[in-house]
Amino acid sequence: MSRQHYAVIADDHAIVRAGIRDALEKPGLVTAQGIKVVQEAADGLAAIAAVEQHKPALLVLDVQMPLAGGVETLIEVRRISPPTKVVVLTGVTAGGIVSSLVEAGVDGLFSKADDNSELYQKLPGILLGQRYIAASFVEILEQAAESEVLTGRERQILNLILSGQSNKEIARTLGISAKTVDKHRTSMMQKLNVHSVPQLMAHALREGLIDPNAL
Repeated sequence: MSRQHYAVIADDHAIVRAGIRDALEKPGLVTAQGIKVVQEAADGLAAIAAVEQHKPALLVLDVQMPLAGGVETLIEVRRISPPTKVVVLTGVTAGGIVSSLVEAGVDGLFSKADDNSELYQKLPGILLGQRYIAASFVEILEQAAESEVLTGRERQILNLILSGQSNKEIARTLGISAKTVDKHRTSMMQKLNVHSVPQLMAHALREGLIDPNAL
């Protein structure tokens, strides 16, 4: 008998969560037994709490959510439950955010504009350790790389700064020193030619480096 997997679904739309739950739990669609959904979450903080409590094999995550966006949630889940496979299902197409998800170690990246059958076909491999980026995002990543300004670590720190975390909190989340965080902050402001956090926020929103719904 195949192993029973458990999942958490995080999306701020109940109808989306219900559809994913029905598909995951249906025997034979993704796995022989189906994947048991142990909790649903409507915001990023609830998703983090659910992963910390259940340590599921899988987290299906949206990007545009209240309280904590997809990038911030992914970074925190990586810290509290490294074995959990994180699959992002999103309608976001901003190159900066997509790049940040990849840099943060997303296991699967799928578009809500595509047929969900691709997601369900690829999930078994992802649960076994494979990584999959849907074709619709590959072109976005290539375009983002051509205009790259910030490093992957700088984009991670940018999202955490703009979510309200202090240097010490960011350092704890990423497992680096507060001094290193400060160096990255200074480097970002120099690269983007801004001189304050409000200016940094305005630039990041304008260039699609962060999710406005996560602020």
